[in-house]
Amino acid sequence: MTRKIYNFIALSYLLLSLISCTSKENSNTFFGGKIINPKTKFVVLYSNDKVIDTLLLDSRNKFLGTYDNLEEGLYYFEHGNENQYLYLEPKDSLMLRLNTWDFDESIVFAGRGAERNNILIDIFLEDESERKLFYQLNRLAPTAYISKIDSVIDSRLITYNEYIKRHPNETTKYLEILKTSLTYPIYSRAERYPINHIYSSRKSDFPKINSSFYAYRKTIDYNNNSLMYYTPYARYITNYLYNVTYAMGHKPMKEEFSSEFTVDLLHTINTEISSRDSKNAFLKRTVLDHFYRKSSCDVNEKAFDVFFDLSSNKEDQILVKNILEDNKIILKGDEIKGFTISDFTNQGINIEDFTINKNSVLLFWSKEYMSTSFIGSRIPFLQKKYPLLNFAIIEIDGDNTNRIKNIDIKNQYFINSKTLKNNFLSSKMNRTILVNKNGIVENGYAAISSGNIYKQLKELSKIN
Repeated sequence: MTRKIYNFIALSYLLLSLISCTSKENSNTFFGGKIINPKTKFVVLYSNDKVIDTLLLDSRNKFLGTYDNLEEGLYYFEHGNENQYLYLEPKDSLMLRLNTWDFDESIVFAGRGAERNNILIDIFLEDESERKLFYQLNRLAPTAYISKIDSVIDSRLITYNEYIKRHPNETTKYLEILKTSLTYPIYSRAERYPINHIYSSRKSDFPKINSSFYAYRKTIDYNNNSLMYYTPYARYITNYLYNVTYAMGHKPMKEEFSSEFTVDLLHTINTEISSRDSKNAFLKRTVLDHFYRKSSCDVNEKAFDVFFDLSSNKEDQILVKNILEDNKIILKGDEIKGFTISDFTNQGINIEDFTINKNSVLLFWSKEYMSTSFIGSRIPFLQKKYPLLNFAIIEIDGDNTNRIKNIDIKNQYFINSKTLKNNFLSSKMNRTILVNKNGIVENGYAAISSGNIYKQLKELSKIN
């Protein structure tokens, strides 16, 4: 630990010397640092879901960004397939050091604004380390569980109040983030308690819970737009919405949600979330998550109808409509034919030739909706588990430059969706098609992220 701090202090002096050269009055805001064992050649800075800057690493894997009109608030940076939050204020000179082999645990901040961010990362790591403890608490009866929760909240509020005493001039915006990071993960676990209690105690129905169990809900602002992109807040809202929907009389569900549950959840979102942007985001995520969780081309038409009635976001509506239209083009029982995929030598291969006499898994993916790191870990796992299956990893509108690590290049392809006679990829959303050795589709819209995929691939492996 001492060595890490020493190395980072040296880095901070170097970067601060660069800062002093670029601004005599130091009126700008700076964000920079050093990446150990980098995964890519850049760091991306975001505000909400919008890219603020792409910062290139130099020959020593260092980066530095300068901003003259940065607003105070929550940001996050991304490197490789991982990310973490930052809190920035005008005139900050925030520097970080991290090792990608131990991403979150290795992050250390220095410079102006460092204390705020070191506190937030420490809270995040503490919350991650307490997961096992809370899992064990799920076995408790409701009264005993909420007593433990109240005790943890009291302890964290002490931490919050002590910070205020030490920093009487701290900004209101940061204090809101700090309090949210301390308390909302605990409230989120309380919302998850009913369903987690069933799994941990192996019961078949929800425990009976007194309304006082949720007394903390009176302190929650369910429509805080400034926090909707902050994971502790967004996760709490999500768990709250699901818990409220379960309380309508639905039985516990694990692998996939019933049509009735999805419809009720959409109506719950419409009722509970008044912010238009947040409401639309939750509506879209719900119908898509539940569709992909099902891992099937069978469409819950009623749920999609409700989505179209409630969502006011035209782009979201177009995306979902495209998915539904894509789904209709290739269905279970259809013959897979009529298009080519290209390998990394730019050689075109008829899909009929690829699947002939082989039970095949065709993953069509887009970097906009699925990370190469996820594919690079998920596909090798599935290949090892189902060695008799023939896998093709096909990038939508890709080329031969975007090779995925850990996957044999012989299994990697790309396709130009614009040349398809019947474009079953118009949405660009990820789609897995399961095809038997006779070239007949067994599942036209599977999902490799779904828990249902294991049973589906097992059945595909058995086809002679």
